[in-house]
Amino acid sequence: MEREQVAALLAQGSGYLSGEEMSRALGVTRAAVWKEIEALRQAGWPIESSTRKGYRLTGPPPALSAPYISARLSKDNLFAGKVRVEPIVDSTNTRLKAVAASAATGSALLAEEQSGGRGTHGRSFQSPKGDGLYLSVLIRPHVGLSDLLTLTGWVAVAAREGVEKACGAPVDIKWLNDLYLNGKKLCGILTEFALLAESGEPDYVVIGMGVNMNQTAATFHDQGLEGVATSLALEGYPVEQNHLAVCLLEALDQLNQDFPSKRADYLERYRAHCITLGRRVSFDGEGTLQTGTVTGVGDDFALLVGGDDGKAHTVSSGTVKMI
Repeated sequence: MEREQVAALLAQGSGYLSGEEMSRALGVTRAAVWKEIEALRQAGWPIESSTRKGYRLTGPPPALSAPYISARLSKDNLFAGKVRVEPIVDSTNTRLKAVAASAATGSALLAEEQSGGRGTHGRSFQSPKGDGLYLSVLIRPHVGLSDLLTLTGWVAVAAREGVEKACGAPVDIKWLNDLYLNGKKLCGILTEFALLAESGEPDYVVIGMGVNMNQTAATFHDQGLEGVATSLALEGYPVEQNHLAVCLLEALDQLNQDFPSKRADYLERYRAHCITLGRRVSFDGEGTLQTGTVTGVGDDFALLVGGDDGKAHTVSSGTVKMI
């Protein structure tokens, strides 16, 4: 625990912190502080020391770090102090759902790797170590079911803006909740919720996302995703993983504050970046595969399609493919 506390103090500081200041803040000896700093250095943390000034971080840690991420969030951020990092999990969404009954609102789980990453419609999501950022958060919005069913659209807006803030990438949204960059998939989002049996009101929501960060063209070729998926590094927008995590958690915290009262604002931002608008698509309609042209996004984030059958269709779920 002392090591995480020392890491957090270093991450919070904008300059040097003396060993005396840290020992006083933590209630331990200066020798104990020095021991933990040396352990952090051995783990690759870039810590600079000065005889007269103390210690300071000169850059981010070499791997995802819960204390570092929490320290970089504002103190009133919903997720500050509730971030956990695991080296490998089956799925960050699955893991958070398993502990949802006892987990604090604002719990955030990140993993270096997922062995059973999940996407929408039961699809698997490849999550190798070092290639992506895999993150899930747990919130408990006090809203009705009709509002809750629009949340995935809101998350797409927040995730898009979080990625753009982190590295400047001009990310688009493909209906309903995929992020695209230069016409290829960059990020998948999975929103899952549970209802209280007695009242039918929402109990909790788990929001998960996987952002492609470091994959190469060869990686996607080997996965059979060449020309379909891309990464931030591949498109010229490399980003440090802890910084990306902070930006996403800031955007999700803002979403939690805004939901559901600022729907019109999020809808405007969604529509401004939705690449499905105006496109020819195939979609599931009335039990059969149909085609048409997208005419808009409704106030509930449903896709409005002018069908080739001459009818106006409202698509709220299912698979929509641009053709």
